Amino acid sequence: MNYRAIKGTKDILPSESSRWQFVEQTIRDVFHRFNYKEIRTPIFETTALFARSIGELTDIVGKEMYTFQDRSGDSVTLRPEETASVMRSYIQNNLGEAQPLVKVYYIGPMFRQERPQAGRLRQFHQFGAEATGSPTAETDAEIIALAIEIYRRLGITDYSLKINSVGDEECRPRYKEILRNELLKIAEKLSPESQRRIEQNPMRVLDSKDERDLELTAAMPLIVDYLNEECAAHFEKVKSLLTAYGIPFTVDGRLVRGLDYYTKTAFEITSTELGSQDALAGGGRYDLLVKELGGRSTPSVGFAAGMERLMMILEKKQFQAPQQNPKIFLACADESAREWVLRTTMHLRSNGISAECDLLSRSLKAQMKEADRQNAKYVIVVGSKELANGKVLLKDLSNHTHQEVQLDTLQELIQ
Repeated sequence: MNYRAIKGTKDILPSESSRWQFVEQTIRDVFHRFNYKEIRTPIFETTALFARSIGELTDIVGKEMYTFQDRSGDSVTLRPEETASVMRSYIQNNLGEAQPLVKVYYIGPMFRQERPQAGRLRQFHQFGAEATGSPTAETDAEIIALAIEIYRRLGITDYSLKINSVGDEECRPRYKEILRNELLKIAEKLSPESQRRIEQNPMRVLDSKDERDLELTAAMPLIVDYLNEECAAHFEKVKSLLTAYGIPFTVDGRLVRGLDYYTKTAFEITSTELGSQDALAGGGRYDLLVKELGGRSTPSVGFAAGMERLMMILEKKQFQAPQQNPKIFLACADESAREWVLRTTMHLRSNGISAECDLLSRSLKAQMKEADRQNAKYVIVVGSKELANGKVLLKDLSNHTHQEVQLDTLQELIQ
């Protein structure tokens, strides 16, 4: 049988992995600069966790989750996003007891059964951060600045930042009712999906990508005009801080995000390099989520970003990560030197030097081709003559020079 990867999944091959590792390390470096610590949660959780946090009526819960019963009959789900898992861990492990503000980040795979397309797979990878314990606009601005800094560090400057406020539990219900009444006037002209959302979550109609819906709802009232005093002041502070940080942005009153747990700040980073599916990252504040999941009322803010979409942009820019090539290739001129080459290769590796040798008993000519193919910086050829003399010719393939060296000084010379 000819086995193939499941639809919507993709192998990250050795030729690509060095780029992924470099990008991941850059992301980690930025997180550490902002004093965020890594958290690693399980890949699957109880289904109720995601249904409760993301919202029963969202597309993710209704259509896209990988849910199954385990052998105990419990319903479990492969994580479709990470925020719910982080908040569950925050509550379960009493992370807020040790410090008032808990700042964590994650990098890992997520799973949604969507229609596969460029930059959107069924197993995909996200990185993100959560700051739990602070209600301030300063924390919102830091989260946004953190996301922007990651893209800046990777040389991505052609992005746009859109921000909005989605209000809170006081002002949002009033706005929803106003919006619902306006939408009912044009309901029969809207797409079936938007018609369904009018009663369930009318704000999501503004998030529709249907061109007819966009045209029909162009003049709809926006929540930024219905914010209470607290939400309006919070939003103004976020905007002033972003300006102070030199981060350009536009206010998009139609930006509501797709998850039910957002309050106040919502934001999205997009790039024209991605075509119609242009979102690079998104996030915002969700002060109601920890309490919703059974913890004490705790303010939180965070973001999530897609790795695959980031990699697509870097590939278009012909971004090259440092290659993980052996520093030295040791070649056998004859069989008498094979054991020495194997032993010395292991010795170099144990002392922190990337080394390679031939494991296929190939000819010297084939070994030299292999050293070149692997882009080794140095190569030496060792045979019975070199072992007897205690000297070898060290060739620097990067600048095509060579020098004769004592075998016992080899490690010192290539450090």
